[in-house]
Amino acid sequence: MTDAAATIDAAATLEQLLDDRYSCRGFTSEPVPEETIDRIFRMAQRTASWCNSQAWQVELVTGRATAAFGKHLTDHVLSNDMRSDFPAPERYDGVYGDRRRASGFGLYSALGIERSDTDARLRQMLENYRFFGAPHVAVITSDAGLGTYGAVDCGGYVSTFLAAATSLGVATCAQAAIALYSDAVREHLQIPEDRLIVCGIAFGFADADHPANTFRAERADLSDVVRRHG
Repeated sequence: MTDAAATIDAAATLEQLLDDRYSCRGFTSEPVPEETIDRIFRMAQRTASWCNSQAWQVELVTGRATAAFGKHLTDHVLSNDMRSDFPAPERYDGVYGDRRRASGFGLYSALGIERSDTDARLRQMLENYRFFGAPHVAVITSDAGLGTYGAVDCGGYVSTFLAAATSLGVATCAQAAIALYSDAVREHLQIPEDRLIVCGIAFGFADADHPANTFRAERADLSDVVRRHG
């Protein structure tokens, strides 16, 4: 294979992975083999970072510990206010609000949940804190001293992790929701105060029959996000 052909082949593979990846919201209970998990982490570790600081650290929760973690978070969410290490978005104006509403409508439509059904909406919201039934969850933290740059590096790590998992047939869902209750996450996993909770990644094997997994979020056109100069 020529260099040009190899480049085209690699690009096609990456495009396919990006097309295949989606936020899984219904998992089977089947655990991912440990060697597969380790391979995902090894690939994710190649993520580029500011000054090669590699800000991320990961708390891997698996097996029975996942269910215990989920119960702790669910109980906490039902009786406590949000407390995040990072400021939550102040508002979703204009197109950002439109995209947010479209995503929520699409998911709830796939699940057959009416806007007026507050009980069903609450139950679905709480699935975030049960990790949608996933057998594993990775909690991503950053060093407090690295500030915004550390959080950005962790975002890159999450993106690489999602692509790596997809390449191995493992479904994922990146979850900012758990970071909104950072105090509960920190307490349960005994995470030091100098580590900031960025997000979680639920992962496992997708339940092909779960209606939530029929939903796919749309992406904006290039003309909406790229300004060209020169």
